[in-house]
Amino acid sequence: MTVLENLLGGFAVALSPVNLIAALAGAVLGTLVGVLPGIGPIASMSLLIPLTFAMDPTTAIIMLAGIYYGAMYGGSTTAILINVPGESTSVITAIDGYQLARQGRAGTALAVGSYVAGTISVAGLMLLAPVLALAALEFGPPEYFALIVFGFVVLSRLARGSPLKALLMGLLGLMLSTVGMEPVTGYQRYVFGTLHLLGGVDFVPVVMGLFGVAEILWLASAAVPPAPVRHVRFAELWPRAEEWRRSVAPWLRGGVIGFLIGIVPGPAAILAPLASYAVEKRLARRPEEFGRGAIEGVAGPEAANNAATGGAFVPLLALGIPFAPATAVLLGALMIHGIRPGPLLMQQRPELFWGVVASMYLGNLMLLVLNLPLVGVFASALRIPRPYLLSSVLVLTIVGAYSVNNAFADVWILLAFGVVGYLMRLFDFDPAPLVLALVLGPMLETSFRQSLIMARGDAFIFVERPLSAAFLALAALLLIGQLVAAWRARGAAEAKSS
Repeated sequence: MTVLENLLGGFAVALSPVNLIAALAGAVLGTLVGVLPGIGPIASMSLLIPLTFAMDPTTAIIMLAGIYYGAMYGGSTTAILINVPGESTSVITAIDGYQLARQGRAGTALAVGSYVAGTISVAGLMLLAPVLALAALEFGPPEYFALIVFGFVVLSRLARGSPLKALLMGLLGLMLSTVGMEPVTGYQRYVFGTLHLLGGVDFVPVVMGLFGVAEILWLASAAVPPAPVRHVRFAELWPRAEEWRRSVAPWLRGGVIGFLIGIVPGPAAILAPLASYAVEKRLARRPEEFGRGAIEGVAGPEAANNAATGGAFVPLLALGIPFAPATAVLLGALMIHGIRPGPLLMQQRPELFWGVVASMYLGNLMLLVLNLPLVGVFASALRIPRPYLLSSVLVLTIVGAYSVNNAFADVWILLAFGVVGYLMRLFDFDPAPLVLALVLGPMLETSFRQSLIMARGDAFIFVERPLSAAFLALAALLLIGQLVAAWRARGAAEAKSS
């Protein structure tokens, strides 16, 4: 079947009433999550995973994906209206977006640009994922092992904070992933006689604790007064003719930049707006406007922000490897439903892959329709008193953790990792490498063991195969470069102090 025929089949799946409702629910929830500072899409998706147990897997992923890309839209609303980014991905948007809002042009190049970029990224996902999946059929255990190692090294360089802290978090995640039954022989490890740990440390309560409970504790401890919510008229939301002309090229450039950055390992949704902003400032005819309300300073980064979400789906669905915390949550949801994404997903479950792709087209359209006339309604969610909001989210989080296995042990895991996540925030440790290592750890170990079994214990199999050797060589070069840069920075600091 051709791509067009598969896409039409996907629309037949996505346009069913239950999937349309799921896409709409995901878009609305995602927008609200993005608007409310601190409550990110990762914690929200983790919280809602238990509610998807009774759903068809396709419907569940459509809703969770809607929360993911919907939060990218919503996070920009508070960044522009009150200069408080709802998500870290919207920090760049706030630079010029808030200045535009003060000039009475709050919605300029925002919702329409997000729709354009979202459509570009979904088209790229539709075209690139099948090609990548076909190439991935040639991957064996050594290639998967080397690819995951390469991904970890890249993440250690790009994660928030120092690379050493990121590596430590990754190692902690790998250690946690070894709890339970060993994947090849079934030997029990680190269970301490607890039956609940035989299946390993459950992913959902860990993520809900690190991102949800930790964020609640952080916001509760921060004495930050709520920002005033500005009333926005619909006339401010639609770009003028001149603004349309200045926005089209940044939309297209931002869409391509965001999609390409979304494919590679790292915090793409944060890096993509930064890269787009730098490109637009370099290409601008009036660079002096940047920081004072430049149209291009909002159009490009906001487009890149939304396009990165579509790019992040490519390695998840084509390779079965998440390169971002949010897609790691989606991988966890798929595995809970008994589905293993990867090169064979499009052949074994075409209705899921193409249904999700088609729903993203529809979801972006829904977000465009919702965000233009209802931006004031979504922004009014900021008026909810913080004690009520945080306590409600905490209760839902605890109920969600318990409902995963109907076990109080998961609640204790949730609370323990909530405290750990709070301490990580306090000492500037990024939890993203830990989450990704926890998800990818079993895959890393299994591919490593299978490779050694194939080679009868000969570790040279990893450098004898071209692809695995290339990934490992790149990882080694990145590590060496990282060490050299740290050594030079230390030498420069010592020379300066002396």
